[in-house]
Amino acid sequence: MKRTAIALAGFAMFGIGIAHAADAAKGEEIYKQVCFACHDAGVAGAPKLGDKAAWEARIAKGEATLDKHAIEGFTGDAGSMPPKGGRTDLSDDAVKDAVHYMLSTVK
Repeated sequence: MKRTAIALAGFAMFGIGIAHAADAAKGEEIYKQVCFACHDAGVAGAPKLGDKAAWEARIAKGEATLDKHAIEGFTGDAGSMPPKGGRTDLSDDAVKDAVHYMLSTVK
């Protein structure tokens, strides 16, 4: 019981919802199948996985905004993100899981 409470507190501290906490492995899987193509190399201005400095300004906008941009697509000063990374067959929740996985590497 104590470990569960500590784990839930840890997820809350990192701003990861409980529903998404259970899908961390799925988020990593989606990343490895889709997102890596741009986020490993920084293609089109994509912030690289684990690069805290590159993610800092994006994180400041909030996870809801990051989720929205990843799902709907976004073009900004630093580059562009195609809707769902070009994989429109992914569910919104799968995209959110991948976003939250990427965020977990920089928080």
